[in-house]
Amino acid sequence: MTAYTTDRVLATGGPAEGRDLGLSGARRPRVTVVQSSPDVTLDRFTDWLTDVDVHLVRADLGEPVPGPTDVGDGLVVLGGHMTAHDDVRAPWLPALRALLAVVSATDVPALGICLGAQLLAVARGGQVQVAAPPGREAGVVDVRWRPEAEQDALLSGLALAAGPARTTPQPSMHADAVVDLPRGAVWLASSSVYPFQAFRIGSAWGVQFHPEASRATLQAWADAHEDVDTDAVLAQVDARADEVESAGRALAGAFAGVVRARAAVRAPV
Repeated sequence: MTAYTTDRVLATGGPAEGRDLGLSGARRPRVTVVQSSPDVTLDRFTDWLTDVDVHLVRADLGEPVPGPTDVGDGLVVLGGHMTAHDDVRAPWLPALRALLAVVSATDVPALGICLGAQLLAVARGGQVQVAAPPGREAGVVDVRWRPEAEQDALLSGLALAAGPARTTPQPSMHADAVVDLPRGAVWLASSSVYPFQAFRIGSAWGVQFHPEASRATLQAWADAHEDVDTDAVLAQVDARADEVESAGRALAGAFAGVVRARAAVRAPV
């Protein structure tokens, strides 16, 4: 497990005491991030997840998926190039689905991004279709917020800021998709291509889009797919760069805020 914070690197090894302490001496909330592909990283969230310590688990490099009691105050599950059912190619996926199933049923905030959202849906009884018929959704998509999002602890800021259009531009790159939400999930957003762009179940959120993705990351992903026009993707990114960054930063900040609030409630007196 690699440990680092959003504003400074923590040395691994040695005594753990004091490694979570901010300047005030209070314990900083800890968020576990699970990475499943080398080029699907925390990216811009590294700087945008503020006032939390982030512990990165490189599942793709063989680091074990933590148990539910080891994730700390929050959990982020990143995307990846495998499918949500690709247990042979990615043998850590069963443990990751089990982790999401348990954590989402507690009070620990969790965020699944793209593949992470699909794993969350499957873990809680929903369905994901591989190579869904509408085809790959690539570039910048308009995420349309449903009324439920306006009351959501994580996404209300984005939904309310969207104004009458009720849409927020966000990066996207996926061909698989959630086609049935788990029982009890709250549907929060859609797009013109795929209906389930955001949902919440228990203490966990799934977003099909990539709020963390930078221009360089999207370019690399686009270049890797023959069915994607890289120039078109970059043109969309450049045309809406400020909106995309603002929304991604807001979502990261909101998630960090949810984590900090949860940690404060559970902090020993």
